[in-house]
Amino acid sequence: MAAPTLLAVKTVVVADDTAFVCDRFRSALEQAGHRAVTARTAQELLACVRELGPRADLVVVDLRLPQGRGVDIVRALHAIDTLKAPILVFSGTIASADEVRELSALGVAGYVNEYTSVQHIVPSLAPHLFPDNFNRRSSPRVVLGISISYRFGNTVAAALTLNISQGGVAIRTTSALEVGTPVRLRFRLPGGKKDLDAQATVAWVDRRLGMGLQFTSLDAADKAAIHEFVQAHFFTNRKA
Repeated sequence: MAAPTLLAVKTVVVADDTAFVCDRFRSALEQAGHRAVTARTAQELLACVRELGPRADLVVVDLRLPQGRGVDIVRALHAIDTLKAPILVFSGTIASADEVRELSALGVAGYVNEYTSVQHIVPSLAPHLFPDNFNRRSSPRVVLGISISYRFGNTVAAALTLNISQGGVAIRTTSALEVGTPVRLRFRLPGGKKDLDAQATVAWVDRRLGMGLQFTSLDAADKAAIHEFVQAHFFTNRKA
């Protein structure tokens, strides 16, 4: 049986002191049929979250907001008893590896690049908005739009990737396969000198976005190449 299309309307709180970031995330979410509530300071963020309470489905936060700094913002969010939503952090606002460790200890759900292209915003948030329908990869994702070929049965298809992590790739396609379908992948990372081959299974499907492919078998050298690529690009566009 085909995986269900994700149609529920979600409420996302987006906190960033840059209007450009807030406007792009709000526009992408609203175009996908969701609701976005934006905040420009830590005080505005906390007020929004207190007002929404359990109606907030996701909080995406800049760690360098006026009136709040670093992990203290996340601690203040956790202190709001009515907040049940996962918290994502804009990766460009992380100051150090120590801060990443502190955020992990606080249970931050993941990271997202605030300057990702508009068409990649909803796909990057969807695994956290619809956790029951998506394979939740614990390793960081980075936005990546490259050609990828995948084979299932006797059919070979091609698509563009949406993002990549050490655990798998998300691809954009209007012809998604059923969850659990085994596929063979071939792609080349930007700057790479050879194609990477992997076996994977379809981990999630969203008929409006595409599907996620979870690696099940990957050569050690290819795995290392993906790890290096993700680590090199995860902290790009860091905010001063």
